[in-house]
Amino acid sequence: MTLSPSAPIRRATPADAALLSRLAARTFTETFGHLYPAGDLQAFLADAYAVQKQRTILSHPDYAVWLLEHEGEAIGHAAAGPCGLPHPDVAPGDGELKRLYLVQGHQGGGHGARMMQVALDWLQRDGPRTLWVGVWSENLGAQRFYRRYGFDKVGEYLFPVGGTRDLEFILRRPA
Repeated sequence: MTLSPSAPIRRATPADAALLSRLAARTFTETFGHLYPAGDLQAFLADAYAVQKQRTILSHPDYAVWLLEHEGEAIGHAAAGPCGLPHPDVAPGDGELKRLYLVQGHQGGGHGARMMQVALDWLQRDGPRTLWVGVWSENLGAQRFYRRYGFDKVGEYLFPVGGTRDLEFILRRPA
């Protein structure tokens, strides 16, 4: 499906919590759902993308989420906030790109880059700072994408999805 290069990106509000919960669960499942036993996936989605958890994030001034919309439907989201990755060099004030997803059929049109730029601009609204992102070790496309923005691998950790543990790479972009 062709998406206009000017498809709107808007900052999500607490009123979008249920929408964000559904969208985040959908995009995670489309991207990674095949990797997990059904019980692990469902437990993860129920916790990570619970409506109340999304409402809390959307209400917090240190976090921001943006929605990419097409014909009134949210088809992508990006989230950013303080860095919570388990790396010894993470310092107070560092920022993290926490999520960047598009629904299947809408990738590859430059919209991920648009959402990335919105998140980077927000993360650096008070000036340059060190930025971080975690990425699945086998998601080579995402790793190439983040490299284009100056992120390099500096560590690894295990990311839990139910009882499954995925090897994640920790990427950093210096201020």
